Amino acid sequence: MSGKKIAKKYDTVHYEGVFPAVKKNGETYFRASLTFRGKHISLGSFSSAEDAHTAYLEGRHVLADKSCTPEHYTSDCLLHFEKWVCLANYRDNGFYFGNPIFMGKKMFFYYLSPTRVLKFDLDDLFYYSSHKIMCRGNHYFVADYGLQVSIVSRYGIKPYAREGRDFRFINGDCTDFRRENLEVLNVYHGVTPEQKKGQYVYTVRIHIKGNYIVGRYTDEIRAAIAYNKAADILKKNGVSKSFAQNYIEGLSPSRYAEIYSSLHISPKITDYRP
Repeated sequence: MSGKKIAKKYDTVHYEGVFPAVKKNGETYFRASLTFRGKHISLGSFSSAEDAHTAYLEGRHVLADKSCTPEHYTSDCLLHFEKWVCLANYRDNGFYFGNPIFMGKKMFFYYLSPTRVLKFDLDDLFYYSSHKIMCRGNHYFVADYGLQVSIVSRYGIKPYAREGRDFRFINGDCTDFRRENLEVLNVYHGVTPEQKKGQYVYTVRIHIKGNYIVGRYTDEIRAAIAYNKAADILKKNGVSKSFAQNYIEGLSPSRYAEIYSSLHISPKITDYRP
């Protein structure tokens, strides 16, 4: 059945903001949309005209009532939550984003759900308006050039970093990704700072088929170079795995070589054979 015939069929029961359509398999569905401030906004697809119309009315309500915020969304709403947020932001701030973003004065909120909200600096608005955030547990990532990229990597934090060991949220809020709230504790691959008897030691681990301890060192520069040395030894021993190298900023080649040659590496690394 053609689109014109379908439209004619549903003329007898007309719902404002609802348009019938047909899938490739011949199944009928209904699209809801509205126009606000001259912008045409799609509200999604629904299995019945009644549901599509209800979503349309909910969208109109969000746009008309400034007291209606993302926190007012309930599970029985037919308008999708992301659209609810997008409409509220367009109403209050004049910008329509495809992602569930609500702008504040000096920051913006990215709503993954009514109860899970991430906070960001306005400087990150352009990036997250065009990159959808997904989550797996407390791991947040975006799809970038076909790859899953952890959002913490935007802030100089290693993708596999662990909160409390490699970085921390200064105010204790693990949903607050404003740069002023992120403190990097460890910038080097394979290096873990550990406090023993009131002093820090730096344990170096390298992953082959499981984690191997390279050694423990008194400062993080020596620890970072020890990781590089362990990676070099493993390559010479025939390990084909590609290890990331630590770049030591501000260290001359001669000083690097001096530290490199003086470092003791665990026999478990020097004697390892694949």
